Amino acid sequence: MKLTALLLALSLSAPAPATGTEVTSVPVTFTTRDGQKLGGRIFQPAKAAGTLPGMVLVHGSGGGNSWQELRPEAEAFARQGIVVLAPDKRSIGYSSSRRDYHQLADDALAAFAVLKGRPGVGKAGIWGISEGGWVGPIAANRGADVAFLVTVGGPGLSPLRTQGWNAAGKLDRAGVKGSLRRTYAHDFHRLAADAGLFASAQHDPAPELRAIKQPVLALWGAADNQVPPAESAEQFTKNVRASLTVRFFPGANHSLHDGNTLTGGYADTVGAWVRAVSAGEAPASSAQPPPAQTRSVATPPSAWWESWQLHAGTMALLLLAFLAYTIRPLGAGRWPARVVAVAGSASIVAFAGTLLALLASSSSRGVAAGPLLMGRPLPWLAAQLLAAVTAVAALACLTQWRAASFRVRLAGVAGVVFIPWAVYWGLLLP
Repeated sequence: MKLTALLLALSLSAPAPATGTEVTSVPVTFTTRDGQKLGGRIFQPAKAAGTLPGMVLVHGSGGGNSWQELRPEAEAFARQGIVVLAPDKRSIGYSSSRRDYHQLADDALAAFAVLKGRPGVGKAGIWGISEGGWVGPIAANRGADVAFLVTVGGPGLSPLRTQGWNAAGKLDRAGVKGSLRRTYAHDFHRLAADAGLFASAQHDPAPELRAIKQPVLALWGAADNQVPPAESAEQFTKNVRASLTVRFFPGANHSLHDGNTLTGGYADTVGAWVRAVSAGEAPASSAQPPPAQTRSVATPPSAWWESWQLHAGTMALLLLAFLAYTIRPLGAGRWPARVVAVAGSASIVAFAGTLLALLASSSSRGVAAGPLLMGRPLPWLAAQLLAAVTAVAALACLTQWRAASFRVRLAGVAGVVFIPWAVYWGLLLP
């Protein structure tokens, strides 16, 4: 049976929403396992009667920590006859370099307990968007009373691999070509993860997906450019053994809404599915064909020669060696060594500046690559040209080795060490 027909059948067989469009809300508070008091708001149909399904919403990583960020979804789902708790997200213990998905799952379950304690709430589940797609399965597996799971833009890959795909896509849309694409999207982000600047980078969602026993509704925007929709759906289909319904919304973005307007059919799909599952009518597993997407690149653990300590230390030592030569006037010494010192240090500065500028300008809308020449940002192109000059001058230093002074030899050795470092980081690659 085609998915559209299945959803139509569900909407017809499931109880209709309890009311029309009016929604009421009340504030609530809950306490996390580590003692933090967080707020939130419960939304429900204005004239709710009888027992209704419930759902706790789990934030993504973007935006703020307030329940207000989830208000559009909360109100839309309440109009579908669901009692919805939109909680605040913790800020203590949560940052770009520190977060624990198991802790966030415990927070969701603390909110879930408040929702389940409300009169008139029957079977209840978890809804998670984006990062909530990593958190939701953990909460579903830990919560004995969690009856179902809904994910929107749920990542099926590790955070680091997902971010690499995300960053590569931003460069593609900006028109960037060449070695910078892999350098920035993969090697630079992996270095940051190895240095502890990328929280939970290697989290593997597969074990949690395999452990899920509740029905799962997994939704993606077909035009999602933050999480790879096709590959994520593949991982959900491969690992979820319970009832799984996979649907893609053509042309829709990562969050399935723009501002306060939800993608057409999104709330209806969630409402029909939740009402059917809560009535004990979980559908047989089904999945729509995935959209076309560029494939992600695996991010295995770094080898010893790829460690952040080695690369950061190498860059620092190279700069010191180059600057040690330039302490005296540039007129002293031999020209190859002078070229190595000046071009090498300038190449490193332009290299670091390019990567940091891309990182600073990156947002959900894309990345600011600046003016391009041959598909390269001008600072990156300068870094590559200077790296090539440095390599040639370093080899020239070696031909003068016997007659060279210590300072010239130091510059030559630094230049030779610079070559493999520059190759690794794409400065000497097309």
